[in-house]
Amino acid sequence: MRLNPIYINNFAKIIYSILKTKKIERDKVNVITLGCSKNLVDSENIITQLEHNDFSVSHNSTVDGNIVIVNTCGFIDLAKEESINTILECAEEKKAGNIEKLYVTGCLSQRYKDDLEKEIPEVDAYFGTLELPGLMSVLEADYQHELLGERSISTPKHYAYMKISEGCNRTCSFCAIPLMRGKHISKPIEDLVREAKNLAKIGVKEIMLIAQELTYYGLDIYKKRALSELLEALQEVEGIEWIRLHYAYPSKFPEDVIDAIARLPKVCNYLDIPLQHASDAVLFRMRRQITQAETRALIGKLREKVPGIAVRTTMLVGYPGETEEEFQELCDFVQDMRFERLGVFRYSHEENTGAYDVEDDVSDEIKADRANRLMDIQRTISYELNQEKIGMELPVLVDRKEGQYFVGRTEFDSVDVDNEVLIDATKYFVRIGDFVDVVIEDAEEFDLYAKPLDSKAV
Repeated sequence: MRLNPIYINNFAKIIYSILKTKKIERDKVNVITLGCSKNLVDSENIITQLEHNDFSVSHNSTVDGNIVIVNTCGFIDLAKEESINTILECAEEKKAGNIEKLYVTGCLSQRYKDDLEKEIPEVDAYFGTLELPGLMSVLEADYQHELLGERSISTPKHYAYMKISEGCNRTCSFCAIPLMRGKHISKPIEDLVREAKNLAKIGVKEIMLIAQELTYYGLDIYKKRALSELLEALQEVEGIEWIRLHYAYPSKFPEDVIDAIARLPKVCNYLDIPLQHASDAVLFRMRRQITQAETRALIGKLREKVPGIAVRTTMLVGYPGETEEEFQELCDFVQDMRFERLGVFRYSHEENTGAYDVEDDVSDEIKADRANRLMDIQRTISYELNQEKIGMELPVLVDRKEGQYFVGRTEFDSVDVDNEVLIDATKYFVRIGDFVDVVIEDAEEFDLYAKPLDSKAV
């Protein structure tokens, strides 16, 4: 019996339509992000590329897609452990048939690709930190270079991170970042201004400039440090109200950046400047290219030229050979400098770094004890500084509602790592994403309690 060609053609169309529908429903990608804000920006760029290729994409979803991309961190032992555990969990899901394709990218993949391919062969492909086009290729997606100034953000819509450069040329002996991120590469000012304008169009009010090393910005493409020029250009972007600076290297800190912070109204009176230590002997072994005296002079100049600036820093304890006397120098320095914000890391012995050939002779117990002792000092300092804020009137950017409080930040506080301002939601209503003028009514070690100056009672 011969079938009518019209029926055959219609049947083929129906089958194609069903298969196409199945394909659309099946191709859901879940991007899992681990690590720092720089990784978050990388994931947002992955998501943007996929969405413009008509993929259905989720981020850190509890309901996995049939395709999973794990964006890993390889900074220190705990981060590496988390990344490996996440990859192994996804590999088990693939074995169980819940995932069809599994890809790994990011710092861990960049640094340990060969080892990972041998140890976890269930992963379909591994990609380094600068291999986004390759990742798009295996997904049969077109890599669109013109999207580099655009991205879907996964943060609340009123703030976003903006990476101004990639890589690092510094040679700190404890740090593996250059091994994973390569040499310093600055993004041109015009590209960053375009990105800021695109972010402003979708409602972003605060941009947090991030890099492995902010103050090196521009040296590769402009043959001079150009961070202050970038700040001048971003100052003109309509809709952006706060510009925040993260991860600045202290040695030979460019003075024009201090002047820009003081002069430009949109640049927050805030600087994240990891100092790592205060003992000259430890700083020398770390290859930090700075002394305690020079550090004190820099912090003094910052506070003189930008009155009220919040200086955030991080310290590293337990570096090889760190004696109790050297640690005490650090404690005395922190006590004396009274940093507005401070975090503490424990030294992690990383392969192929300058310090790796030196014995990791400070025990984990001593590292933990020193970290706790240093944070006890900072906890007292933070409480005392916060008590001084009671009665002050400050603008606050409202980030979210959590329990019975609206949670916001002043210009002196960054997301996740600094103080938060709590507004009682049972008494007052404020809108998330708005700037609200408040008066500080009470304070604890790391939280401020505030009342809106002009808000309707609930």
